[in-house]
Amino acid sequence: MKRTLLLPLAAITLFSCVDESKKTDTAMTVDYPKTKKVDTLDTYFGTDVPDPYRWLENDRSPETEAWVKEENQVTFGYLDKIPYREEIKKKLEKIWNYEKIGAPFKEGDYTYFYKNDGLQNQYVIYRYKTGQDPETAEVFLDPNTFAEDGTISLGGMSFSKNGKLAAYSISEGGSDWRKVLVLDAETKQITEDTLVDIKFSGMSWKGNEGFYYSSYDKPEGSELSAKTDQHKVFYHKLGTPQSEDELIFGGKPEEKHRYIYGNVTEDDRYLILSPRVSTSGNKLLIKDLTKPRAKFITILDNTDTDSYIIDNVGSKLFIVTNLDAPNRKIVTVDASSPTPENWVDFIPETEHVLSPSTAGGYFFTQYMVDAISQIKQYDYDGKLIREVELPGVGSAGGFGAEKEEKELYYSFTNYKTPGSIYKYDIENGTSELYRKPDIHFNPEDYESKQVFYTSKDGTKVPMIITYKKGLELNGKNPTILYGYGGFDISLTPSFSIANAIWMEMGGVYAVPNLRGGGEYGKAWHDAGTKMQKQNVFDDFIAAAEYLISENYTSSDYLAIRGGSNGGLLVGATMTQRPDLMKVALPAVGVMDMLRYHTFTAGAGWAYDYGTSEDSKEMFEYIKDYSPVHNVKAGVKYPATLVTTGDHDDRVVPAHSFKFAAELQEKQAGDAPVLIRIETDAGHGAGTPVSKTIEQYADLFAFTLYNMGYENLPEKLKG
Repeated sequence: MKRTLLLPLAAITLFSCVDESKKTDTAMTVDYPKTKKVDTLDTYFGTDVPDPYRWLENDRSPETEAWVKEENQVTFGYLDKIPYREEIKKKLEKIWNYEKIGAPFKEGDYTYFYKNDGLQNQYVIYRYKTGQDPETAEVFLDPNTFAEDGTISLGGMSFSKNGKLAAYSISEGGSDWRKVLVLDAETKQITEDTLVDIKFSGMSWKGNEGFYYSSYDKPEGSELSAKTDQHKVFYHKLGTPQSEDELIFGGKPEEKHRYIYGNVTEDDRYLILSPRVSTSGNKLLIKDLTKPRAKFITILDNTDTDSYIIDNVGSKLFIVTNLDAPNRKIVTVDASSPTPENWVDFIPETEHVLSPSTAGGYFFTQYMVDAISQIKQYDYDGKLIREVELPGVGSAGGFGAEKEEKELYYSFTNYKTPGSIYKYDIENGTSELYRKPDIHFNPEDYESKQVFYTSKDGTKVPMIITYKKGLELNGKNPTILYGYGGFDISLTPSFSIANAIWMEMGGVYAVPNLRGGGEYGKAWHDAGTKMQKQNVFDDFIAAAEYLISENYTSSDYLAIRGGSNGGLLVGATMTQRPDLMKVALPAVGVMDMLRYHTFTAGAGWAYDYGTSEDSKEMFEYIKDYSPVHNVKAGVKYPATLVTTGDHDDRVVPAHSFKFAAELQEKQAGDAPVLIRIETDAGHGAGTPVSKTIEQYADLFAFTLYNMGYENLPEKLKG
């Protein structure tokens, strides 16, 4: 659904046009608010740890609200003085303003698709009668009407089996707490009362009568920061009040499942549950919905592996698992005896990580080959039909459709290729371009290069570096190094409007595939977890050192950036190696590693992090890299712009608040350490386009200004 645009090719490159003599000492006097300190002390295994900014965890208090206001006044006062900040914003608005259309999908008698005319804050859902001209499409649901400023967004949508009803969730101010509404798809009218207080949930329909969803009990205290760790699955029957919704699973104190999801198979026969204690590993249960008194059958009774049912043919189940297969495989088993001793390999494990889908009576297996997509098509006997020929080297997604479909739509993109949609004939295996964004951008003017560098312990790590052709390797190219490195998440090549603008202006954009991610399977993920978490930071540091040693950039022109777990990455890296970069841009980061598990659903991240309560060794290991606890007086830290949202109830803003307060108190250098707190915004999902553009304008302006650039060249100002 994401489409991107770049500067006109006639634009003159920013950085190559900046005379070194025009560089300026950007030190700007900053008068930070005085953040009060309180005598708060925690003791871990005999070690006292002060927490002087604990009061900032009270996100709804008048004191915290006043602090946020003062910090924003200082931050925006600084940003307002950057002479070309508004020019960058206008350029972003101009470039962003093109039509973006998502891949079509069929529900009932209609074909639906998402579209954004250009600068709309939220994508609009359109539809047309299947078989008719797409130009006849009408608006089905417009989230831009939910709130004038775009701060209420569409969270997700699920149609009943016959396509006549649609349940959709909305998020207010970026919160993970959602409301769910049900539409009559024909009349587009809301059919019943709104369901409330739903969190981390999809909507999976049982026929056309109702759907399953998940949530927690509403916590006591602040719903933005209070702990939520007992997920439950409910069934909502249409026409009945939410108070009568049936509790299907969860809520027992002796079985603390922090995440539980319920899904109904395409044939409506089985309900599948996947209870989790953490973000990795799940139990697996199944219930035959055709039998009124059927009980759940346990397939897996532990959370040692990640396994899920991808499809079924009658009672034959197809299960994707990493049990005895770190890169994942597909097995089959009969639902009457579904435990692992009865599993039979269907599509065996390979050396590459498997991510399968189904469409038109076939399996499509996507493999990551050094983070690059490779797609193969299999029939339901496990026979390889073909390898799908992709448009190029990059990331492909969307190989999914219902069993009776004859075609599917998939997307293709990489760091220098705007996302395009292709129509694929499932039987013949042929692709044709369905829609290409109408943008003024030529991928041939850019180079995207994959390299392998060596980390501290000798591990080879891949990194893709993208930039405009003709780049001079002189060590003076402003460079953004972006990373994540956690939770089995893979960073595969994708196009971004903002990153493309950065490259059009002469910047380098580099993304390493750090340990902790999923690019090389379970072993690669585990190598960046718990007491191996330092590997992630070492991989990131080594990536920066590679870029410097190869003269792509130097420490004076390097910015590091990451969000959420990537915000932790930036925080840890800048406190361990403050000399390595000129600018640090940590976003919505997990910064207080000693207390992260005490907020919202944070305890579910323990598989990756461990907790300070696990053991003395774990406590000491975490404390040694926790960003909040490793800011030291007398150190010259890089120019830092911390970003967060005041409604972030996933990584609560107190993480960023406390980190910024520590930096402002202890910064020994002249570089600014600021925090930009977006109001009515959460962890990132559903952020209005207007706010996104403002954020990127501020990030780029702050970065360039602190790299010493005084102004933009005249020919880029138009």
